[in-house]
Amino acid sequence: MSHITWEAPFCAEGANCFRIGTDTEGNAYIAVTGQEDRPLTDSREALRALILEIKAGKADHLL
Repeated sequence: MSHITWEAPFCAEGANCFRIGTDTEGNAYIAVTGQEDRPLTDSREALRALILEIKAGKADHLL
């Protein structure tokens, strides 16, 4: 696995924290804080699309 540069943790209410990271090969990663050794990975474009859809409210029904 490439070296991942992690952003600061994002925490919602309570202890639900996750981190977003990227590597120099164009991959993006999401991991639960403290479990960065087991991230989900996809392209940066896929991560960008996911974030835009969440911001647009398309995941609100999951809350």
